[in-house]
Amino acid sequence: MNASFRRQQGLTLLSLLFGLGLLAFFVLLILKIGPIYLDHSKVINALAALEKTTDVETMTEPEIRGILDKRFNMNYVSDVTRDDIKITQSGNYLKVVIAYDVIKPIFGNLSVLVEFNDEIEVGVE
Repeated sequence: MNASFRRQQGLTLLSLLFGLGLLAFFVLLILKIGPIYLDHSKVINALAALEKTTDVETMTEPEIRGILDKRFNMNYVSDVTRDDIKITQSGNYLKVVIAYDVIKPIFGNLSVLVEFNDEIEVGVE
């Protein structure tokens, strides 16, 4: 009888529950963090579209903010605020920096912090 117990292999109920709990935790992380990166790709696309706009280096700061604001509203980007956008202009040089943080609660007092810093430069300094 002892020989048959030594030859038995497989998962116990406890190890199966532990494995399923670990899998559920990582699925929860993906479901919470995934949308953050999808929104970030929309921010990158808005900056790329701004960079391709003709004569963007001669536009005023309110015009540039208006273009970005329209793109963010159209794509439902809510993580970027007006204070996160820094615009530097001098002559035919334009630099737009968008630096923002996103904090999403996972469960209980556990949260995830994701920091982004994107910029474009157009024209000659």
